Amino acid sequence: MWKMNASDNESFLYPEAYEYYYCNLDSSAESPNGSVVLLVLYYVLFCFGLLGNSTVLWLLLQHIKVKSMTDVCLLNLALSDLLLAASLPFWTYGSQNLLSCKLITGIYQLGFYSGTLFVTLMSVDRYLAIVRAVTAMRTRTLRLGIIASTVIWGISVIMALPPVVFASLETNEEDDGAQCQPDYPTGNERLWKMQKNFVENTVGLFLCLPVMIFSYVNILVVLSKARNSKKNKAMKLIFTIVCVFVVCWVPYNVLVLLQTLQLFDIMNNCTAAAPMNTAMSYAEIIALSHCCVNPVIYAFVGEKFRKSLRRNLTRYLCIRYRSTGTVSHRETTEGETSNTPVRSDY
Repeated sequence: MWKMNASDNESFLYPEAYEYYYCNLDSSAESPNGSVVLLVLYYVLFCFGLLGNSTVLWLLLQHIKVKSMTDVCLLNLALSDLLLAASLPFWTYGSQNLLSCKLITGIYQLGFYSGTLFVTLMSVDRYLAIVRAVTAMRTRTLRLGIIASTVIWGISVIMALPPVVFASLETNEEDDGAQCQPDYPTGNERLWKMQKNFVENTVGLFLCLPVMIFSYVNILVVLSKARNSKKNKAMKLIFTIVCVFVVCWVPYNVLVLLQTLQLFDIMNNCTAAAPMNTAMSYAEIIALSHCCVNPVIYAFVGEKFRKSLRRNLTRYLCIRYRSTGTVSHRETTEGETSNTPVRSDY
């Protein structure tokens, strides 16, 4: 929601969280083309995230259908990633009004927290399906998936509220534009910044990550004793998603933790401020890239998604061929694809 300047040396998405009270960073250390590179990268993430997650939602709702708790998890994860991706382009321009500032802040925060929680729910779902198979027959229902998803969206809304409440427009004297940044109550700025960082770390690092590790360690133990290839395929997609999520978000959360220590006047070293600030810029890119990586995983790992996508793309191409007069080719191809079984394993 704010314009990127070549002299900016603050974090792209959340500069307010990474200010240093006692350090005055030298902007000359910043690469003059850094803001342009960031701008291009965020638009690339937006395009791939929008295309990929929209495709997943289209396949689930129109062709595969939502029939199980796993389907509900994948549907909501795609929706979370879509929200996150959709908010990215708006951060590169000055906001025109307070409403749009709060709206984009809310969309980003909602996608951020819900995505983390839904990946965790998926790991628990796989744990129940493989480690607690008998119990899972009664618990892993479509109804439970809907209830759990509703609870997660509710929790995400609650955690996203403080950034939305404090989001405000600040005039940029250099270009007469307006930047969307938080306006914390006077005298409590550091406290609210600590609270924001603490919530992010609690969700991503101290709560969800241990649950994922516990779930998948137990899954690996069970699978090591079994020789059922279907079980391997059933957990392969979810396991890959969680691994990618860990690689994407753990560096970001570690840096947020380190910068929280600086707010406590721990590690208050001005010489470390500039490198940490630069590292945060890269960590944010890596973290946000997960919103466009998940659909790629569906295409290459998920057999149901792969077959459904191939079948529907073939059907679409056949319709195009028919419009050009190649009816016989369409009928032959559609007949072949219609006999291809669509398996429900992931």
